[in-house]
Amino acid sequence: MRETEIVEQIRRQALTSYRDKTVVQGIGDDCAIVRPRAGEDLVFTSDFVLEDRHFTLKTHSPAAVGEKALARSISDLAAMGAEPVFCLVSLAVPSKLGGPFVKSFYEGLLRTAKRYSIALAGGDLSRFDKVIADVTCCGRVPRGEALLRSGAKVGHRIYLTGKLGAAAHAFNLGRPILPKPRLKEGMVLRKLGVSAAIDLSDGLSLDLARLCQASNCSAEIDAKRLPLARNATLDEALNGGEDYELLFTAAPKIKVPAGMSEIGVITRQRPSLVLMNGHPLQSKGFDHFA
Repeated sequence: MRETEIVEQIRRQALTSYRDKTVVQGIGDDCAIVRPRAGEDLVFTSDFVLEDRHFTLKTHSPAAVGEKALARSISDLAAMGAEPVFCLVSLAVPSKLGGPFVKSFYEGLLRTAKRYSIALAGGDLSRFDKVIADVTCCGRVPRGEALLRSGAKVGHRIYLTGKLGAAAHAFNLGRPILPKPRLKEGMVLRKLGVSAAIDLSDGLSLDLARLCQASNCSAEIDAKRLPLARNATLDEALNGGEDYELLFTAAPKIKVPAGMSEIGVITRQRPSLVLMNGHPLQSKGFDHFA
């Protein structure tokens, strides 16, 4: 199958998936055309999914790769409290995989797009020695209301949306699980007026330090308050990554939804310092360049 035929196939698949009225021209031209609504900010994020780094062909079907590629970027929108608008997807695959892999990849990706109400507006196709997917997502928020990492204040409480360590535990058993971005929770937290947020893609120990660095503050957490997934170890919860829960801070007056866990407090010490039970917590989460 030639590239033009594959692109036409993807275009037809996208037409049966979710469509957003602000995307006035999608797949088929050199650029997509998006017409944002008045009184909103657009937020953008981009994430790679790389063969033998984020998945292997033995552990993930093509559809699962597509689902993971999109869900990772949607999780970034969730951390900003954003509503999804559209995504752009660039995919490179080895020639030996060809059209069947691409078709299945987009079936998984478009199922995820429909689930989270985000339109596929365009992208690119190429050949390479390994599978590489780069997904750019756009979301919208009311003007000036996007959640940032930089809003935490001394005395604000630190919370988590769910449990930690499930992804790392499953990976260690050779049974990787797919991300489930906390999109609805992110929009609820934005409306509540929480002060800062980040999604946990690289591990609590590293991502909390990043939030503290952005907010020019420090944090202290209680190990006994950490909500561990079933059978997960404390190390998997702190450093495993790929949980895609939301870590956020809020003033004491804000009542967070039931099911979210308070794990600590923002403090005034050295910026980016994280203490657990009074001792410095080393950032051992995933870092591509460590």
